[in-house]
Amino acid sequence: MGEKVRPGARRVPGLGVVTGAVMLLGAVLGPGALALPTLAAEAAGPASLLAWALLLVAGIPVAATFAALGGAYPDGGGVAHFAAIAFDGRIAAAVGWWFLAAVPLGVTAAALMGGHYVAAAVGAGPGFATGVGLGLLVASFVLNAVGLRAAGRIQVLSAAVMVILLVVAVAVSLGGVRSEAFAPFAPHGWTSVGTAATTLFFAFAGWEAATHLSADFADPRRGLRRATTLTLALVSVLYLGLAVATLGVLGPAAGRDPAPLLTLLHRAFGTTGTALATTAALLLTFGAINAYLASGARLGAALGRDRALPQWLVGRTMPGREPHRGLAFLAVCCLVVAGPVLGGLVTLDGLVRATSALLAAVTLTGTLAGARLLRGGARGNAVVASAFLAVVLVFCGALLAIPAVVGGAALTRHRLGEYHRRLS
Repeated sequence: MGEKVRPGARRVPGLGVVTGAVMLLGAVLGPGALALPTLAAEAAGPASLLAWALLLVAGIPVAATFAALGGAYPDGGGVAHFAAIAFDGRIAAAVGWWFLAAVPLGVTAAALMGGHYVAAAVGAGPGFATGVGLGLLVASFVLNAVGLRAAGRIQVLSAAVMVILLVVAVAVSLGGVRSEAFAPFAPHGWTSVGTAATTLFFAFAGWEAATHLSADFADPRRGLRRATTLTLALVSVLYLGLAVATLGVLGPAAGRDPAPLLTLLHRAFGTTGTALATTAALLLTFGAINAYLASGARLGAALGRDRALPQWLVGRTMPGREPHRGLAFLAVCCLVVAGPVLGGLVTLDGLVRATSALLAAVTLTGTLAGARLLRGGARGNAVVASAFLAVVLVFCGALLAIPAVVGGAALTRHRLGEYHRRLS
């Protein structure tokens, strides 16, 4: 992240507000809508609604901070680029590695979530679920290799269908909400709200991913801000509505139901609801995988450009060209991650929590960079967002060992690179 990109630097025509919002929607409103209501309810019961509300409110300054940073300093390096400008190359290297490590963990978790959901909907076994998940991964890699603009066009259509399905699910389920389903409100104590929040962070960690796409916006400053605002409004309504419907309709079973959206739609529409849930699972999963692969490949290429990773491994950024080598690197990483999960050595919940810990570290560093680089109200948003994210990071507990290890490896690579440069 060596070179500093000045605000207003020349950009290649690319994403508009609608297409950009769709890519953001894919990153933030992903398969978390399928499984996270259950994981949060299991952790905190009805009190998990407080965790949802807290993260939705706190997401406003977080989203605003990254929109402001991406508009002022558009670059494929995203948060790592901001960290290089605000701090130094060591911090930038650690941030870049954190996000790049989170991508294969997160997209593999997303793919398997979607696969299991589809399998549950059609009554198939784990082999079918794995096949669906891997198929979604392959399809997204292929689409990203074709190009971001092509991927964006396809996601515009799929996002429209996805939003309609979720709105229908929430609308038809709210009539069945029972007040007694929310008692006792905090069966696991009030500290469980913090535990639920760390799990739910997986659903709100997409804002930093948008910064890696900032350089692909036709007008990064205005376009990214408008796309972020549109996405934030949609996500807030859909996530909170889905959480209320899940808890209010399913009651105590909400923490045990592995497919709450499927259950809600099946109750409302019977077998037709099963088909709708299957479609929603496929679209939600594909959108999230597609957005994170697009961001991760661009970050990998930016890290190669700035020698935080070997160029032979991830390539380097080139205006107007897709980061194919970065995509190939991520494909290999996804295969490495999938092995232990499919072998039963790592649970899906563990994969989600590990991803959340890495992304929480990335996001906090990004908002701290915003507090240093931005001015006025944007700087105030960054300070508030940083305070919130620091609390989320504390609740990650032992999982903080993961960003610590990855960050240590990044710093070792950075020092070796500096040593070799001094010798040459």
